[in-house]
Amino acid sequence: MNGSTATLLISCPDQQGLVAKFANFIYDNGGNIIHADQHTDFEAGLFLTRIEWQLEGFKLSRDIIPSSFASVAKPLQAVWDIHFSDTVPRLALFVTKQDHCLLDLLWRWQAKEMRADIPLIISNHENLKAIAEQFNIDFYYIPITKDKKNQQEARQLEILRQHRIDLVILAKYMQILTPEFINHFPHIINIHHSFLPAFAGAKPYHRAYERGVKIIGATAHYVTADLDEGPIIEQDVVRVSHRDTIPDLIRKGKDLERVVLARAVRLHLQHRVLVYGNRTVVFA
Repeated sequence: MNGSTATLLISCPDQQGLVAKFANFIYDNGGNIIHADQHTDFEAGLFLTRIEWQLEGFKLSRDIIPSSFASVAKPLQAVWDIHFSDTVPRLALFVTKQDHCLLDLLWRWQAKEMRADIPLIISNHENLKAIAEQFNIDFYYIPITKDKKNQQEARQLEILRQHRIDLVILAKYMQILTPEFINHFPHIINIHHSFLPAFAGAKPYHRAYERGVKIIGATAHYVTADLDEGPIIEQDVVRVSHRDTIPDLIRKGKDLERVVLARAVRLHLQHRVLVYGNRTVVFA
């Protein structure tokens, strides 16, 4: 599709006429809606919608759109965000020693499957520095120690600000971010195996093998102060059998983590995820 678009993500108390009010805002200003999706959470009493329209011919300049739409949204008690398709988000990848998610994201980025800039990689180990050099990306080695974690996270936040980062992706970053870090930078996506909470901690695949599990999976979610309990963006599973060894489980788990994380990042970049409470609506 040629031309730039704007996308609104809106949630508000459910009531009659909401679709018409939002659509009329765009129509009255000369916009052409190209995608519209909606969902009503009856238990929460919420209406949630994603509306995308072409900016060509739209009467309002993009710097005026937010204040103009606010006059529609405020009486409806709406929570909303607006995004423009020609704004290229800037991503930072956090890693430790495992490279499978990092490489997958970088290959997809290099193949232009993801419309984003990746100016930096941050790690608490130096193992993956060569991969950053291979893709000509700045690599920051910041070891994390218990007694200096606050200072080390402050350095990470400083780097994120310097590079104007919009989204952090924890591509198997094996450190727990503090609530202070998350408060200062809340836009974070994490990936983990789906054994949690049954097999939390070290060597989950070994423990799952000992229990004879028949399904393993992966989950991508937004990071909150509650460890591994943030709003879920994407999940998937694969069956395993008695013939699978521990290395087989690990290999299958890594395959899932790659794909699930890539899907979650793509959905976020396309502004298809609407968070409310600790849940999401994914307009895929």
